[in-house]
Amino acid sequence: MNVYQDIPAALADELIQTLAGAGGVRIERIVSRGHSSPPGFWYEQAEHEWVLLLKGEACLRFERGDRMLLLIEGDHVTIPAGERHRVEWTRNDGTDTIWLAVFYAQATADK
Repeated sequence: MNVYQDIPAALADELIQTLAGAGGVRIERIVSRGHSSPPGFWYEQAEHEWVLLLKGEACLRFERGDRMLLLIEGDHVTIPAGERHRVEWTRNDGTDTIWLAVFYAQATADK
């Protein structure tokens, strides 16, 4: 499989595909095309998330400190478990924004 191929021409919602996973780790390809989090919605996950923006542009908002983070191709960020965040916007010009997200459980020492 190629992360840049087999993307549908029309995307009413984000495309989220699990590429691999085992033992508390999940790797996803996410394709956005102008998608963002619904108004008032915040992700608050039980897992840590490391995300790499492979293509496009996006802006994440973090509730704590009302912090915004612009991501361009090649940027990556680790979002700790429980950190409330949302996708403020992704490119809305017909260009795909492609994310690689790795979700992993807290290590015993982190608990």
